[in-house]
Amino acid sequence: MNRQPSQSSRSPVTIRRAVDPAEKRAVCQRILRDLPEWFGIEQAVLDYIEDTAAMTFLVAERGGQVVGFAALKDHGGCALEIYVMGVVRTFHRQGAGRRLVEAAAAEAMALGRRLLTVKTLSPRHPSPEYAATRAFYAAVGFQPVEEFPTLWGEANPCLLMARILPGKSCAPAT
Repeated sequence: MNRQPSQSSRSPVTIRRAVDPAEKRAVCQRILRDLPEWFGIEQAVLDYIEDTAAMTFLVAERGGQVVGFAALKDHGGCALEIYVMGVVRTFHRQGAGRRLVEAAAAEAMALGRRLLTVKTLSPRHPSPEYAATRAFYAAVGFQPVEEFPTLWGEANPCLLMARILPGKSCAPAT
């Protein structure tokens, strides 16, 4: 049987900026709850939901359906951080994550930032999901910078990754 893809899987991924804090919270909650292998610590999920309401928030849509998001934390100076990002499981490996990262890079460059950063689980942790996450970030231009073994607690060692962006030198953080 030759299955035809649905309209939403044939449509291009579009990125828009959300401004309504209630929408940001709802999108963040729905998508993070769809990804318990990545976001299984309840207090962390609640913190993400609340924190992202005040951040630059990018929404990925395909065929009118929200399929992903990225919340960006501006550290000033040279760096903009992808604070949290998620793509609905059924839309993994279909370009939404890549489009979100490219939109985040464009936001960073518009702010005069030279680095786009992300924190993820370090290779010291045996999670196959986070091994795939690190591979994704490497594929979109991020490099490992530093490991913080206790930032999120000893059971969850953190890896800082960064992508260098084109542009002029940036001002030091204030």
